[in-house]
Amino acid sequence: MHFKVILRVIGLLVMVFSVSLIPPIIVSLIYSDSALNAFIYSFGINLVAGFLLWLPVRRERGELKIRDGFLVTVLFWTVLGFFGSMPFFLAEMPALAFTDALFESISGLTTTGATILTSIDDLPKSILFYRQLLSWLGGMGIVVLAVAIMPMLGIGGMQLYRAETPGPVKDSKLTPRIAETAKALWYIYATLTAVCALGYWAAGMTLFDAICHSFSTVAIGGFSTHDASIGYFDSVAIEMICTFFMIICAFNFALHFYAWRHKSVWHYLKDPEARFFLFILSGTIVLTALVLAMTSTYEWDKAIRYAVFESVSIATTSGFGTADFSSWPHFLPFLLIVTSFIGGCASSTGGGMKVIRILLILKQGLREIQRLIHPSAVIPVKVGGKAIQERVVSAVWGFFSAYLMIYIILMVGLMATGLDQVTAWSAVAATLNNLGPGLGDVAANFAGIGDAAKWMLCFSMLLGRLEVFTLLVLFTPMFWQK
Repeated sequence: MHFKVILRVIGLLVMVFSVSLIPPIIVSLIYSDSALNAFIYSFGINLVAGFLLWLPVRRERGELKIRDGFLVTVLFWTVLGFFGSMPFFLAEMPALAFTDALFESISGLTTTGATILTSIDDLPKSILFYRQLLSWLGGMGIVVLAVAIMPMLGIGGMQLYRAETPGPVKDSKLTPRIAETAKALWYIYATLTAVCALGYWAAGMTLFDAICHSFSTVAIGGFSTHDASIGYFDSVAIEMICTFFMIICAFNFALHFYAWRHKSVWHYLKDPEARFFLFILSGTIVLTALVLAMTSTYEWDKAIRYAVFESVSIATTSGFGTADFSSWPHFLPFLLIVTSFIGGCASSTGGGMKVIRILLILKQGLREIQRLIHPSAVIPVKVGGKAIQERVVSAVWGFFSAYLMIYIILMVGLMATGLDQVTAWSAVAATLNNLGPGLGDVAANFAGIGDAAKWMLCFSMLLGRLEVFTLLVLFTPMFWQK
């Protein structure tokens, strides 16, 4: 592997990331809050550290290979989680310990939305803005943004793109050049963010809240500037806007690219993954509304309102809240958490295992039933009328197996720290699926759990964001062999 080239890339990207600390500095100056020095110091530390990493290897050149791409991606998210935690650690408010600051930083960057903060409404505006900005940068992936500028840095970006992009098929490009693909994705992402912010503002949010919530909505991050999340506004219009953009951003962004390029929207309904995703959402909403109304938890109008928002929020792994779903009757809390395992579509900002993988697993299961009847028949797995390669099907099963094993190991690890079964089960689901809220002791926030549990959940968030294999491959001996 080209370790000097990798070090040069990391140094450059850390310096690029330091620029993201300028907007919070501006916000701090506007609102004259107490976090100004924390952001100035953090900006200087990031910039100097990146420069010192880059300086000794500044003349190194070379194309990144597959293994280089995996290592850069994992290092970038872990290193960035560390450097991103500095404003939380240095600020007088919220005055976090290092573990808590790191947890909050990684949660934002991975768009998990799990928080250890309380009394969020009272925090400095710049800290609130920075949390949302971290989520927004992590939504599309800072690595994908970096790929867009790689040609200017003299570094090939294809391996980074393949390592970072979610979904079972990672070789497809929207445009002939990978840098153009990254730019196209970020143009769409930024446009959706701007439209979402304008919608929130028009619906009654302040300009600050509108911008902040547009960041975490489009990123499907779930961070809010208020303890009560979207429920703080108690506005049907705001909830409808939020619901719409959560669904839109849980679609495959290739569909948005096609809509932008061809000025058409009919392909959304023709896409099998999008149709299956909408089917899951619809079924969850109907079942949730019926249970809430028939158990007299809410009147019919509120039952439908809360069912729509919470079902979409949890299923897309956004994690916004308008009601405490953890206290809902019967199986509803469990059901909603389970939907987060499915998550959004491939190449979306959503978390979970991705809809296309679940669809392929179901079709593979159906094929095995058919083979019991016709043992000698050749029955391909098809999606949208097209046969899926056996290599892809087996890779999906491998991913599913690894996901399940990691989930069990992490849950047992959390229970070993003293957490009860419900808290441990939901905490792993909330972090591995990049969802945010859980059940039990982590229903409101993660402040009450121990440091050991928080470190394990940081690892879980990174696993979920990097789709398990990208991180686990570094722990295999074969990866480090020449």
